[in-house]
Amino acid sequence: MSHNHPYYAAAYIRLSREDGDKAESDSIANQKKLIADFIKDSGDFTLYDTYIDDGYTGTRFDRPAFLRMLTDIETGNINCVIVKDLSRFGRDYIDTGKYLERYFPEKKVRFVSITDHIDSARQAYDMLLPIKNIFNEQYARDISQKIHASVSTKQKAGEFIGAFPSYGYQKSPADKNKLVIDEYAAQIVRRIFDLYRQGFGKIRIAGILNEEGIVCPSEYKKLSGQRYRNSNRLNTTSYWTYSTVNRILQNEMYIGNMVQGKKFQQMRGKAKAKDPADWIVVPQTHEAIIDQTTWECVQDLLKRRTRTLRLDRNQGVFAGFLKCGDCGRSLVKKTPAHKADTESVYYCGTYVRSGRQFCTPHKIPHTVLADILQRDLQILLNSTGDLQNLARLALSAHPCARQPSESEVQKTQTELDKVRKLKKAVYEDYQDGLLSKEECLSYRQDYQKKEELLAKRLSALSTPSASRPALPHSPWLSRLLSTQSVESLDRQTIAAMLSEIKVYESNTVKITYRFRKNTNNRFPDTYVQDRGAK
Repeated sequence: MSHNHPYYAAAYIRLSREDGDKAESDSIANQKKLIADFIKDSGDFTLYDTYIDDGYTGTRFDRPAFLRMLTDIETGNINCVIVKDLSRFGRDYIDTGKYLERYFPEKKVRFVSITDHIDSARQAYDMLLPIKNIFNEQYARDISQKIHASVSTKQKAGEFIGAFPSYGYQKSPADKNKLVIDEYAAQIVRRIFDLYRQGFGKIRIAGILNEEGIVCPSEYKKLSGQRYRNSNRLNTTSYWTYSTVNRILQNEMYIGNMVQGKKFQQMRGKAKAKDPADWIVVPQTHEAIIDQTTWECVQDLLKRRTRTLRLDRNQGVFAGFLKCGDCGRSLVKKTPAHKADTESVYYCGTYVRSGRQFCTPHKIPHTVLADILQRDLQILLNSTGDLQNLARLALSAHPCARQPSESEVQKTQTELDKVRKLKKAVYEDYQDGLLSKEECLSYRQDYQKKEELLAKRLSALSTPSASRPALPHSPWLSRLLSTQSVESLDRQTIAAMLSEIKVYESNTVKITYRFRKNTNNRFPDTYVQDRGAK
């Protein structure tokens, strides 16, 4: 080799536990030393730069350091690539062959694989090179299958294996595969479910949370110190949205079930969503945030897909529950011009849209239907006995009654003290000239947000369970317990007590209630009325 034509070399290093790389022999430090010693002993090369991809699989070539190395090849900065062995360069035999046999020769780039004794400047590539590449890929494929099998086994055992738990939970300090409740975030989750039960739409719920300055789940995770990135979220979106609220309302994790395996990713491929029927669901693996009754009620309301309600005018109180007893279609409401909503009349949707040849009117006035329901619900309540005592028994088992552990409180207090010290240190660094004014203000703003968040969390954890609301705020429940009667019908009363109302042409209303199991069969789950449906 003539020194008039020196080789400016790139030392390329890669390590990935996913590929089954051995921690010691394939470590970054070991690869770096091996290449440095080779360059020193050879005398043919001048090291231009070292390119390290730590934690990137060899089955793909869109690695940051590898792409940076290609840029330096294109600009003529380097004309030699040195690796410890072929598997460090890549485990995909097709793409590896493309670089070694086509790209590097075209760019006049010398390639050296030290332990494989490959040097393109000294001899042609070994005939066994493609076979070695195939073995490398097969090894990676085998490791990938073993990793998938191991992950699946843990998921089926109910162990949490994700990087970030669902909003409202955190990894247990004692066991990273178990989840414990994050009380501050859990309160927000309970409130979302309660607002939806009351009839607030998902967009309105998001608006309420944004108006109150409650940070959205992705920002909450970042402020909590987690290196979280939501690939589905726009960079500028740092607030509550319809989709965020929608995902929370449908997340089965909140009733204590571990739900994993929603996506599958093949080697070199993109992650693909799996059918919900193929998800791995293990019941009762962690403490629930939402009780079963609330969950079932909300899931039922979600299926009905009712529109956002104007609760101040009691609009749409029966929406999603009222059906034609003959054709099964929903009844639609018609309100005369300049009349109150209570003067509305309900008609079969098929009759309204398609005419009498397909179904009959099934007409029933709002006032008549409300009167039937109010009287029947009162009969049911009279049969249940002491409502106050029933409420106390229910509340004693409610998740809100949970008392956080001392370690949770202490950990949060320690984090809060640390953030306050850091915030103070930022100002001191500014005074000493170590930070510019802009840097100081930026750091202080970040620490201020973290301090407020931790203070809220600490307050939530420190509130005695006796003084916490035993249930999410519910005006209709409060009225029910104080008066022992159904004074008026609203959306939440209907959602809590009814499953379906069918109206027939024969002056009959068939009401299906939710809670036969809870009344010891003293009241049927379906009650037929023929009073006033005219």
